[in-house]
Amino acid sequence: MRKICSLIAVLLLSACGHHENPAQSQSDASFESKLQQQLLDAKPGSVIDIPAGHYALKRGLSLRTSGVTIRGAGMDKTVLSFKGQIVGPEGLLVNADDFTIENLAIEDTMGDALKINQGRNITIHGVRIEWTGGPKSTNGAYGLYPVKTQNVLVEDSVVIGASDAGIYVGQSNNIVVRRNRAEQNVAGIEIENSVNADVYDNTATKNTGGILVFNMPNLSQAGHATRVFHNKVFANNTDNFAKKGAAVASVPAGSGVVVNSNDKVEIFDNDIADNQTANVIISSYFSTNYYNTRGVAADYNPYPKGINVYGNRFKGGGNSPDGLKLKTLKATVYGLNGSFPDVVWDGYADPKTQTDGLPAPDDRICVQDANGVLNADGPHDYKNPSTDTRPFQCSLPKLPPVVLNPEPKV
Repeated sequence: MRKICSLIAVLLLSACGHHENPAQSQSDASFESKLQQQLLDAKPGSVIDIPAGHYALKRGLSLRTSGVTIRGAGMDKTVLSFKGQIVGPEGLLVNADDFTIENLAIEDTMGDALKINQGRNITIHGVRIEWTGGPKSTNGAYGLYPVKTQNVLVEDSVVIGASDAGIYVGQSNNIVVRRNRAEQNVAGIEIENSVNADVYDNTATKNTGGILVFNMPNLSQAGHATRVFHNKVFANNTDNFAKKGAAVASVPAGSGVVVNSNDKVEIFDNDIADNQTANVIISSYFSTNYYNTRGVAADYNPYPKGINVYGNRFKGGGNSPDGLKLKTLKATVYGLNGSFPDVVWDGYADPKTQTDGLPAPDDRICVQDANGVLNADGPHDYKNPSTDTRPFQCSLPKLPPVVLNPEPKV
């Protein structure tokens, strides 16, 4: 049972069971020092309560003890501001299992706001991440950033202004991202090189790209089995402000849901509207213009396979694609006043799995309930695009729901 920590004219910043109570009149430097000390002294089962207030911090925080909860009074009441941060790069870096953070805000970090590295059983609930100056390339890259984690729940949170991805879960397994709002990020929500992810009941708007499911080379694992459903993904038309060299720097402004080089992705029961390049983009690594100096691992598969788009509600979009090549392609195929269809595929297919011009049954791209599909013919620089929907008239086995199965706490 959660303990209730009271306020009696003092600011209680207490790890339950440890009872350290810094006074409300303390300087920000004193508060910061005591908070970091609590993180250092925390033991499994500790709950660090941070009452309502706006706290200015200059140094990044870190936690390395498993089984800890950090709890604020609300995402608009307890605010950790790193606007004057001089030591970082993260706002809070966590290397621990069985970690929960809830009901607070982290603002204006130099780098990533909340990074959780190699943890199991992670819960992020009711957290607001924001760069308050609006979209800028100088903002931190990632907002909520679990990487190499297992059994991850991100819910009821808000991320605004990340120069890479607002909510990013990478190289992880067993993931649920639900009931969040991502706004004015380059990528609103991104699942990258992860296995078994459910992304649902989220709102992604005013980003460059709304929801991304990516699979990049040279990482610890390949990604597959992501379901994107019952989300609202609309008007993601913010100019791309990612730092040069970032993988998401190639995402066109006006992208709704983007699948890149990932396998077994289901996109269904979403409301997707008014994304000016395309409501859904399915592409390969070859369309990212992201070529790293190390080259690409020999076992990396750059093609999207087993992509299932069905039962979505589409509206508008595709009327003003980003970039000269896409604008020219749209005008060539659909006229100056026309629009791309709901689904645009870059046209790259794995030649090793093709039979009579079609991939193996489970590797196909299947599209239902859309106003069309464009094969952009990326391999030939868009010279022979096709609007033939027959190759996409198919069905694929449904993916099972993700079931979070946390290991017992130590």
